[in-house]
Amino acid sequence: MINGKKYILIADDEKEIRDILELMLKGEGYEVLAAEDGSRVLERASSQIDLYILDVNMPKLSGFQVAAELRKTCDTPIIFLTAYSTESDKVMGFLSGADDYLVKPFSNMELILRIKAILRRGSKRDESNEERDSRILIHDLVLDPDNQSVIRGEEIIPLTYTEYKILELLSSHRKKIYSLENIYQSIWEEEAVGDSAIMVHIKNIRKKLGEDSRNPRYIKTAWGKGYYVE
Repeated sequence: MINGKKYILIADDEKEIRDILELMLKGEGYEVLAAEDGSRVLERASSQIDLYILDVNMPKLSGFQVAAELRKTCDTPIIFLTAYSTESDKVMGFLSGADDYLVKPFSNMELILRIKAILRRGSKRDESNEERDSRILIHDLVLDPDNQSVIRGEEIIPLTYTEYKILELLSSHRKKIYSLENIYQSIWEEEAVGDSAIMVHIKNIRKKLGEDSRNPRYIKTAWGKGYYVE
């Protein structure tokens, strides 16, 4: 954020889409930077960017590759805009570090709502960092709300902001079963959009934690109901 305004970097190889997104976002009061390919995104990346909106299928470097590179140095939120809609595509997106995934064609209003939800969560994270210093223990895991980190022994387990917030939500309310809709509403603070985003995030968290999906240690499944932490 600079001078009170949020900075969003949009990347798409189609100029018409970049122009439409830039016009729409500026109309909402955001400062906008644009990139025509993946390499250009990494050139323009900086700590001043508050959100990245990336097309997946771009020249030079795909959106997935760009996200993976960004995640090596920052936890700035990332939204993918893409025509790829299968669950495996979403898994790939979240594995590469995305916070949200919007399939083309999409409505302008839906994109704006998701942007506002993500940036609102980021603002609350900054506020909570000033207020909270208590750590959360789950077996051999330590969740540090101040640093938004998960530690096991001397290992720091790299979760995205959204993944961390899901794990923190479940671990802060032990044995409470959260449905997919409950989790979505708690994290995004809006009605669930009806896709499999939460399930993909849970799978991703379990994979990073080294969970056995058939006998998970950390995030338990209440079949037909949702998820919980003991």
